[in-house]
Parts: sequence; structure tokens; C-alpha cells
Amino acid sequence: MNYERLDLDKKDILLIDDMADNLRVLSSLLTREGYNVRKALNWQMALTACQTVLPDLILLDIMMPEVDGYEVCQRFKAWDLTANIPVIFISALDDVFDKIKAFKVGGVDYISKPFELQEVLIRVQNQLALRAAQLEVIKLNVELEQRVKQRTWELEKALQKLQGEIASRQQLQSKLLDIALHDSLTGLPNRVLFIRRIEKALNTAKQESNYQFALLYLDCDRFKVVNDSLGHLVGDELLLAISHRLQTSLMPMDTIARLGGDEFGILLENPTNINMVIEVAERILQQLSLPFKLTRYEVFMNASIGISWVNRDYDRPEYLLRDADTAMYRAKALGRARYHVFDPIMYQEAIQLLELENDLRRAVARQEFIVYYQPIVSLLTGKIAGFEALVRWQHPIRGLILPAEFIPVAEETGLINAINTWVLQSACQQLHLWQHDPAIPETLTISVNLSARLFSQPNLIAQIDEILYETKVNPENLELEITESVIMENSHAVKTILQQLQERRIKLIMDDFGTGYSSLSYLHSFPLNALKIDKSFVKRMQENQEDLGLVPAMIGIADSMGLRAIAEGVETTEQLAQLRSLNCEFAQGFLFSRPIEQQSVLNLLTAAPQW
Repeated sequence: MNYERLDLDKKDILLIDDMADNLRVLSSLLTREGYNVRKALNWQMALTACQTVLPDLILLDIMMPEVDGYEVCQRFKAWDLTANIPVIFISALDDVFDKIKAFKVGGVDYISKPFELQEVLIRVQNQLALRAAQLEVIKLNVELEQRVKQRTWELEKALQKLQGEIASRQQLQSKLLDIALHDSLTGLPNRVLFIRRIEKALNTAKQESNYQFALLYLDCDRFKVVNDSLGHLVGDELLLAISHRLQTSLMPMDTIARLGGDEFGILLENPTNINMVIEVAERILQQLSLPFKLTRYEVFMNASIGISWVNRDYDRPEYLLRDADTAMYRAKALGRARYHVFDPIMYQEAIQLLELENDLRRAVARQEFIVYYQPIVSLLTGKIAGFEALVRWQHPIRGLILPAEFIPVAEETGLINAINTWVLQSACQQLHLWQHDPAIPETLTISVNLSARLFSQPNLIAQIDEILYETKVNPENLELEITESVIMENSHAVKTILQQLQERRIKLIMDDFGTGYSSLSYLHSFPLNALKIDKSFVKRMQENQEDLGLVPAMIGIADSMGLRAIAEGVETTEQLAQLRSLNCEFAQGFLFSRPIEQQSVLNLLTAAPQW
């Protein structure tokens, strides 16, 4: 069937009437007006016409044989294709009830016979205009619906894309958060996440009286040696192996974190008591003491562990971690490869140490140090042969502080370099003054200790040259004391520096001989002039009267190598007599004099004591 008109410019009107005259009159009228007109005498012809081409308007007579106009209209309205085609009834019936029935069955208008032609045209034009408007509205609605569907589709696609981007961003954000809260090497929680876990545990402990937890702060004792000697790749492999062993030593509910470098933190939740925590620490130490079989090396490792037991008085999780860290450093100080439980006294000590460090920095800037001098006596003549320069700190509040209290802090903070250089400068200035005093022998020497840290400075020799130039001191009267650790840490570089000092005729003394590595091989390799026997060995001479301990052997070593032997810590006449009998050349200690200020040195030399 073809439901489309061939001539789209003309409106199609279907006339249905059983009277041929009526059809002819109306057809002629409408055709002259430019309409396409088709005629039907009954329902069957009307149906065929509509099945061929759908009309734009139907003019329908009511009074027809077989099927009247009312029934025809109802049938058209019941058919989907013709339901919306406007129907104008034409009838000689002019009763109101007939018109009402016409409108009820679906008619849109009613023309009474005999009809006025002009009226017919107006009513046809109006209904076609309404029909056109309806079709336009339908068309617009269809277009609008299509646009809505298209826009809805586009929005759905945009929404899907947006949801995809949101999901992607959430995944990226989650990944970035995971990276931000975890260690990139081991995948363990990092310090930030670990502190969050501690904070959560601390809050739980404050809310639940039965809840307990503990922190372990772990530091590997030999990791730096492995990392520096075997390389960072081996170091990373070792860290992975350590983290794996730590994980196998803990319960799934516990948290282990890498806090940085070779430091790890462990949060133990709900331990029964401190003994349970100690058992975990001991198990970890035992596991870490076993050899690590890496790809190319077998490595041995130990660790020091600090333990901090839950205290609900803590305000911040960082304080718990700080105290565990403090306990770990105490474990290291006690000999490493062990654990130590934090005690509040340790915190006070740490605060005091921090205050000492701050005061020490100010002391360096303000030069609050003074030099004391202890005589070194020749056991051959019994007279003073020289002095050792010993630094003291004149604290503005605490008074005189001995080096044993502040030198370790100075070494750790690097302040020892400035202090050491200042002592050397002051001692050389004093030696210069003494060398110009006629009452003082020209051979008088001054000994100054050099810290191992100084030898890492590239300009050490230049500094010493500058001090010698400024003070005009005779370098042959200057003796520099070094410990065994100095030459063991970087023997090649230190050997070069010592040779340069020897070229300047400066004497070199090995201090605290026997307390360090005690390897005789390096004594042949380095240009030393004397060995200082540590006071601990001198003290043992009286405790071991039969063989006098190791002192005779040390004096023998010095003599065989052409070095002078200087005994420290001589406090009794018995010790002095024993050293003389062993042919020890020099000695110093409280028997002769305690360290004294520079103004007392001249009085002591003028008195010319004899031992």
C-alpha cells in the first residue's frame, strides 16, 4: 500500500456521499480551489481510497445506505492510520442531537444541507489549517523527542565517560595514597602511616581500659658497613630480607613499618604484659642474628631494639615513637644486638643531652673554653719535659665542665672540629710565650689531641700550617696525639697526612695504645714518634705484681721500634718505681700534678720539682 501522496503541494480531500450530484458539486468547488479531490459513494470505496492514499481531510455524509456516516467515522477513528484525519459531517439532518452524535463519534465539524459553498470552503480551510498545525506539532514533537533521545544518549555517554574518569582518578588517588603511605622498596607502611596507627592505638587505649599496646624501634647495627662496602643494590636486597624476617616474627594483627634507612617500627597490639613484648624482641633478635643468604653474598646482621610500653598520658603518637627511639639508642650504647625498655629517666637524660648540645654550640660561638696543662715527666731526669693540653668548658651557669661530659657530644655533632682547632691554636700560642721565657727550657714540648673527625677535613694540613705561621712556634716542640681508630678508618689518606706532618718536624704520638685494635702492623707503616700506654694498664700493674700485666710488653714494643713510651695515669710512687724499672721514658699523672691553668705553669716550672 502507498500511504504517501504523489503531489505534496496539494491537500488531498476525500468526499464520501451516496448522492452523485453532491459529489460533483463539492468536487468541482474544491478542485477549483487547488485541492486534490477523490470521491467515494460508500464505505467500501472510502476504505479503498484511504488504503491507497491517506487523505488530509474527509467530508462525510451521514445518510448513506448499508453503512451510515456515523459508523464510517467510527471505523476510521478505530484504524490507527486514519484515526487522526479530521472528519467534517455533511447532512440534511439539522437536529441538535444529530450534531452531538456526529461530534461524539469523532467528527470535528458539521455542515448542514443545503450548504453554502463559501461556508464549505472556510470550514475546509480551517480544518486543514488545524490539521497542518497538528501535523507540525507532531513533527516538532517527534524532532524534539529525537533531539531529547540524542541528547540523552550523548549525556549517557558523557556520564559513562565521566564515571570512567572518576573511577580512574579514584584508582590513581588510591594508588598515590598507597605510595604516600608505604615504603617504595619493601611495601611496608612508612612513618606517616605508622604514626597514624599509633594514634589510633593511643585513642583506643584511652577509651578502653583493657586495651594495651607497645612500640618497638629497631635499628640494624651493621647495615651501613654492608651498604657502603657491597653497594646499594645489595643493601636493598638485605633490607627486603630483613623486612621479610620481621614479618614472619610477628602476628598478622601487628604493624611493621620502615621508618627510613635501616630503621623499622613495630606496633604490637593487645600484648598481655611487658614480658610478652620482650619475648617478641628476643625472637626478632634471634631471627636477625641468623645469616642472610643473598644473591651473591652471605651477610650477618644484628639489631638494637628500643621498647616503649603504652602510657595513656601521652598526648601525641610522636612522643611514643620518640621514647622507643631513645630506648633503642640506649641499647646501642650498652653494646648493640640487644633490646632496652624505655624508662622516663631516659627522656630527662635525652633532654639534658639536647640542652648540653645547644649550650655547646653557643660555647663554640662565644669561645667559652679554656686550656689546662698536665706535665709530662722524663723518668730519666725526673724533670718536666712537656705538657699535654687538655680542654675544659667554662660554662656560664654550671661552671667548669670536664671533657668526658662534652667531648662525646662534640664528636657526634661535628663541633669537635672547631673546638679541636681552637685548642691547637691556644696551645701553640702558649708554647710560643713559654719558648720566649728564659726560665723555661727550649726543649719543652706541648701535646695536643687531634680528633679522628679532623682527618676527614681536606684542609687539615693548611690549618696547621696557618697556626704554626701565626704563632711562630717551633714545630719540633709540638706533639700531636692520635688514637688507633684514626688510622684504621682510612689508613691511606691518614698516612699521607701523617707524612706531611712529619715533614714539618711535628712529633706524632699514638694515644691510648692497647685499648683499640692493637694491631702492630700499622705501627711499621706510620711515622710515629711515641706510644702512650693507657692508664688502665698502668693501674693493673699493682693488681698483677707477678708479671705487671701488659705494660712491659708495650714498653718493649716501643723500644724495639725506636719509639718513646709514655705512661698515663701514674698516681703512686710504687707505679713510678715499677715504670722506671721497666725503662719507661716518660710518665704523667696525678702523682706529678693534676691539670693546671696556664698561669700556674710558670710557678710549677720555676719550682723545678724533681721526681
